[in-house]
Amino acid sequence: MASQESRPAARHQEERPGRPGTARTEAFSDGVFAIVITVLVLDLANPNYRPGGLGAALAERWPAYLAFGLSFVYVGVLWLNHHALFRRISRLSLALNWLNLGLLLGAVIIPFPTAVLADAFASGSDGDKRVAVVLYAVAAAVMSVAWLATFGYLSRRPDLLRPGTTSRYMRQQLWRPVTGIGLYGVSALVGGFISPTVGLVCIIVMMVYHALTSEGIHDGPLSRIAKRTRE
Repeated sequence: MASQESRPAARHQEERPGRPGTARTEAFSDGVFAIVITVLVLDLANPNYRPGGLGAALAERWPAYLAFGLSFVYVGVLWLNHHALFRRISRLSLALNWLNLGLLLGAVIIPFPTAVLADAFASGSDGDKRVAVVLYAVAAAVMSVAWLATFGYLSRRPDLLRPGTTSRYMRQQLWRPVTGIGLYGVSALVGGFISPTVGLVCIIVMMVYHALTSEGIHDGPLSRIAKRTRE
């Protein structure tokens, strides 16, 4: 009973003037992610068709379904990573709020390359597909830059972190966005100069990597898989 009463008190203390907590920022961020993931469905328009041709018309829209599924998962992964990050943060600074806006900016951009990707693969033009994959990979790389800046800032501000989370932990997380920038760059090159399909596969691989490391490089499913492999 005493522990239950102490939680509201701790929250109140956490958000007192001069030491803002994370509740409002997390709520705002969750709202942005919810809007972005909902907006993605707007590209799934009802196709034009003649009587008896609905099945074929729906099948022709497969690029839109692919782009929607890809971006839905991507936004979901971003939300999981954002949620995991804020579990490590006890309070905010003005700079961290701006960095968080940078993370959200990367998220709200996603519907644009998603729509471009769907239209390009529907057109059948190889050149359009290459441009669309490059655009998507560049947007993802820009998101990784925002995460790199955030982890770098938190590694220098241990006073903003929850007890048990060290600057060393945050420095270790720098490898995740660095890997993202590098491999999304490779995805753009592969998609632009070799094969748009292979470039898209490379982007999907990076999304899986970020999903498996949402709790950190040395935590979560990827770490457990590595330990089992060594055993």
